Order: sequence, then structure tokens, then C-alpha cells
Amino acid sequence: MTNSYSDAREPENGSEAAGQELVVDVGPIAHGGHFVARHEGRVIFVRHTLPGEKVRVRLTDAGEKSRFWRADAVDILEPSADRVRHFWAEADSPSSWGQGRPPVGGAELGHVALERQRALKSEVLAEQLRRLAGIDRPTAVEPVGADDGGLGWRTRASFAVTADGRLGMHAHRSDDIIPVKEMPLALGAINELRLWELDLAGVTRVEVAAPANGSRPLVLLAPAEGASAERLNRVLTGLPDDVSAASFDPETGSVLQLRGRTWVQESAAGHSYRVTGDGFWQIHRDAPETLVGAVTQFLGGGGYLTPGAAVADLYAGAGLFTAPLADAVGVTGSVLSVEGAPGTSKDARKNLHGEAHVEIIQGRVEKVLRQRARRFDAVLLDPPRAGAGKAVVSQLVATRPRAIAYVSCDPASFARDLGYFRQAGWLLKDLRAFDLYPHTHHLETVALLVPGL
Repeated sequence: MTNSYSDAREPENGSEAAGQELVVDVGPIAHGGHFVARHEGRVIFVRHTLPGEKVRVRLTDAGEKSRFWRADAVDILEPSADRVRHFWAEADSPSSWGQGRPPVGGAELGHVALERQRALKSEVLAEQLRRLAGIDRPTAVEPVGADDGGLGWRTRASFAVTADGRLGMHAHRSDDIIPVKEMPLALGAINELRLWELDLAGVTRVEVAAPANGSRPLVLLAPAEGASAERLNRVLTGLPDDVSAASFDPETGSVLQLRGRTWVQESAAGHSYRVTGDGFWQIHRDAPETLVGAVTQFLGGGGYLTPGAAVADLYAGAGLFTAPLADAVGVTGSVLSVEGAPGTSKDARKNLHGEAHVEIIQGRVEKVLRQRARRFDAVLLDPPRAGAGKAVVSQLVATRPRAIAYVSCDPASFARDLGYFRQAGWLLKDLRAFDLYPHTHHLETVALLVPGL
């Protein structure tokens, strides 16, 4: 049992007090983009503020019997020196609530100077490692890419659609959809589509992928139940001719061609990659090169990635890491690529076509490891946000690899899994953290793990 603020659970008793306003003094940051405040002994997780500020907050989730409440800052009474003007009006909490609506999600640290954002993320990472893994390892979160104010980095963007067919985004933890007319964190190629000018009636969700290499963008439309083909075709007429479009089912991932390709062509580390539909690809334009560089530095520099080595790439996606790993071990080595999503695994087969020393398996990682018990010289572990989990960690430890490079987008699940490795006698040999999601609370880590002596 723990009393850590970052061990937040969902409230169990409704929101009887939601909508009320209070004045609070703000304390430290907690995992998830919240800051800790207290009111009459109750913890309140407040968004859109900073440590040391005095703010007026609006309760957004406040059951009388809940262990904690949630709130948005609506008026900054005593601002921090690190507070800056938010770059996006729709995501600015005081401005949005002043107009009678919540802010859109996805830019919850846009009011914080970038250097302070990274310092706050470093605090969160250090706290999670101490609490969940028992590791004291302060690590600075590194900036990535050009100094562009943290804008224009997203190669993917997801939008909702309002009841009257306008492009929008959800408010945090809410079904409310706020109309938007820009997405400042996205590449120019996404904003240049001007999707907010289209009549999107008959569509429930829009996904856009615009590769950083400038190749053909893809717009995915999730049709509403009963939407006609004619309705979708009307949306297509508002898109530039050189943009691919497809309909997709968010539940199954199935994609149906409407115009052009159902995939985009990405590139990184000297390789080209086909990524179909909304298949996973690193969002930040510089993330693929950055992460491949960190992984090959850790494994290659440590002597674990040599010609003839046996390597596993787990949660391999479309093969971002598989291809450079295959280059490193050469035709005398071997790479096992495991991915659970059928469509993405199919992409990996196309992307690694002709690489006879690469074996690609579609299936759950824990099941494949159980069926293919073997020893690897090195393992690349890049799980989804939920992390690898205890079962996968135990299976990996049992195979006794010489080293594991662990790529993570969530410090909590990452620290939890490091705790499992540590209990099994493994050591955290090296660690880097990257600010691949400026103006949000997210960060990416790459760790090098080795067996203890």
C-alpha cells in the first residue's frame, strides 16, 4: 500500500461537487500532468498550473466520498515565474473556462516554459523510479530536434467530430468535443489540410498521418453507423488530390480504400517503412532517428550487438528497430520480430522482405516467448503504454539475454517493470530520457538493463 500522489485511482462515487470553485496553493507535480493541492485535508489533482502558484480551481471530478478530487485552474492569482502565455487558446484553461467550456486535451503543459517542462518531467521520472523500482537515478529529460518552441512535431493527429459535423477534440476525461481550427503541435502538412473547413457529418473520428519525409499524407475517416458512401465521398472532395483517404473501424483496425493508398511511407535510419492505416509509428518527427540512435548506442556500444548475434525485437511494430538490428547482426546473425497487431505485423513482413535472417511472428509476446524458448544475446523491448508486465519480464529473465534495451513511453509502467527486473537481480546500467512530446506530460525513456553478477 502506498500514499504516493502518483498512485491515483479512479473516483468511485460520482461528482457531486463538480463545478464548484476553490482557491488553493499548488504543490509538486504528479504523474499524469497533474499538480497536487489540498483543500480541508483532501488531495486535489489540478491541471494547468505550476508548483508554488495560488490559483482558483474549478472541480471537474469531485465525489463527496472520493479519496481525491480533480480540477482545472481557472484563474491564476499568484503566477509562477515559469508561466508563459499558452500558444493555443482552445487548450488554455483560464481562457477556455472564461468562455464557459473546458480546454481541449493534449497540451496540458503549454503554459509552462519548455525548460521547466523538462525539469518537471525529470522529477516525475525520478519519483517513479524511486517509488516503484527502488532506484535512485536522477535523469535529465533531453530536448529533441530543432529549437522551434516545441511546436509542429506531431506526424499523427487524432480528432473527434462535433454533433454538427465540425472538426474537434475532446476535453480531458470528458465526452465534450470542442471545435478546433488548428493543431499547433502538428506538422504543417496536417494543418494545411484545413480539415476544420470540411463538413464532417457522418464521420465520428478523423486520424491523419503526415510522414516527416514529406511523402503522401493519409486521412482516415471513421464513419458513423449508417453513413452512406456518398456522404464520405463528399468529405473527399474537400481534400487535396494528392492526399490518400480511407475509411476505418477503430474497434477492429480494418481499413477500406477510398482514394490513393491505405498506408503511408515512413523513413528512418536508412530504411523505408510502410505503415498501414492507424498502425503504430513514433509520433514526433525526430523520434525514429533519436530512439534508434539511443538503442544502437546502448547495445552496439556495449558489445551486445555484433555480427552473428541473436536478437529479439519485442512489440516490434512495423519494424522500426528490426531493420537496424538486422543490419548490425548481419546475415550470420538472427532477429526475431514479434508484434501482436495483425496489420502492423503484415507491414513488418513487407518492410523486411528479403531479409532471410529475420523471422517475423504475429502474436502475443508472452505466448511467443513461451513457445520459442531460446537464448538471445540482446533484446529490444518496446511495449505499449501499459508496459511489458510481470509475466513478460519473468520470461525474459529466464531466457538469460546478455542485455535488454527497454524503450518506454510511460514512466510509471517503466518503473514498475524495472522493479521486476531488479527483484530478479538485474541492473539498470544506463538510462536516457527524451522530450518527444513537448507541451504534454509525456516523455520517452531508453534504458539498458544487464544481469547482475
